[in-house]
Amino acid sequence: MLAAAPHRLMFFAGVTAVLVSMTWWALVLAGWRWGWPVPQPAPPVPAGWAHAVMLVFGMLPMFFFGFLLTVFPRWLDRPALSRRAYVPVFACTFGGYLLAHAGLLGTHALFVIGLLFVFSGHTLAFAVLAGVLRASGRRDRHAISAISALACGLVAQGLFLAFALGAPATLAPAAIELGVIGLLLPVYFTVCHRMIPFFSGNVAPGYRVVRPTWSLPVMWLLLAAHAACTLAHAPEWRWLADLGLFALFAWHVVAWQPWKARRPGLLAVLHIALAWLPVAFALYAWQSLALLLDLPGVPPRVPVHVLTVGYFGSMLVAMVTRVTQGHSGRPLVMGTLPWVTFIGVQGVVLLRVLADFSRDPGAWLAIAAAAWIVAFLPWVLRSAMIYLTPRIDGKPG
Repeated sequence: MLAAAPHRLMFFAGVTAVLVSMTWWALVLAGWRWGWPVPQPAPPVPAGWAHAVMLVFGMLPMFFFGFLLTVFPRWLDRPALSRRAYVPVFACTFGGYLLAHAGLLGTHALFVIGLLFVFSGHTLAFAVLAGVLRASGRRDRHAISAISALACGLVAQGLFLAFALGAPATLAPAAIELGVIGLLLPVYFTVCHRMIPFFSGNVAPGYRVVRPTWSLPVMWLLLAAHAACTLAHAPEWRWLADLGLFALFAWHVVAWQPWKARRPGLLAVLHIALAWLPVAFALYAWQSLALLLDLPGVPPRVPVHVLTVGYFGSMLVAMVTRVTQGHSGRPLVMGTLPWVTFIGVQGVVLLRVLADFSRDPGAWLAIAAAAWIVAFLPWVLRSAMIYLTPRIDGKPG
């Protein structure tokens, strides 16, 4: 049953990772703040980097691989993928993720082996999706953008693996930066660019579909400039790219007419989640300009957590819930438990931001991590039940 469709396998892996990764991180944060003895022993790499890597290359890609392996053939008018194409992706990514997490309990070799399996899974996914694109003979801009992001992700993972195997430590933050800006964000926004106008146009009365061809190339150009400034240790000049990214994403928020998409809830949450994206880059720009002008700015980790928890986390709940409802034969409605989780994630964003401004940031960081677990738990349990049971309409998949 779990292997009946790619989204079942990969979403099941993803919802498991949602709890596994953040439970480990919450225990680490609580141990730092209150001296709790778990988890022990210390991870084989700095815990903050381990936390980032397991989310950037482990948890979040499982969700978008589930989506892309399902919809890529549809985008390109190709046959659905066989189990032979997507089961190995699941086995490598999820198996490697679990091995790497076990390695975080103090076994460096196990951590590296897990990362190598995850890298292999990403490579397989890249090869499968690139094969679909090549067989189609089309130059679909969304498919090309997604494939380009996966290629960046492979480079980023290669950098972190090199660090884990003994290369200079400077490679680790570079890998994480490239993973967030070169892998996650382009995949997320590419999917939004294709799907949000499509979903909105299908149900919102009087909706005008806006999907400009220039959006994705401009996004890639500005993201490359953002990453270049960060990797060149020139964050004071990053505002040149970040103001452009803020303008680009804010324009799309407005152009996609959220006031026409307030109902149903399953559509509204997509627009609400998207609104975090320009907020994140406004904060990035403020942070950069403050460095240039020697003015008070925002704490270093605030913009990236607005991006990752606010945009990625909220959009994860919104998009995965929609796909899960539709592909299980259920009505396209948000439902009580997904609403509880979605609203809870908005609270987690605020807790995470306020932690950096509080007098006791360690305590509030641990509370924010625990709040993530509480917010996601009902959604995870409901989702896992759906992936493990047949479609309610009796159809295959």
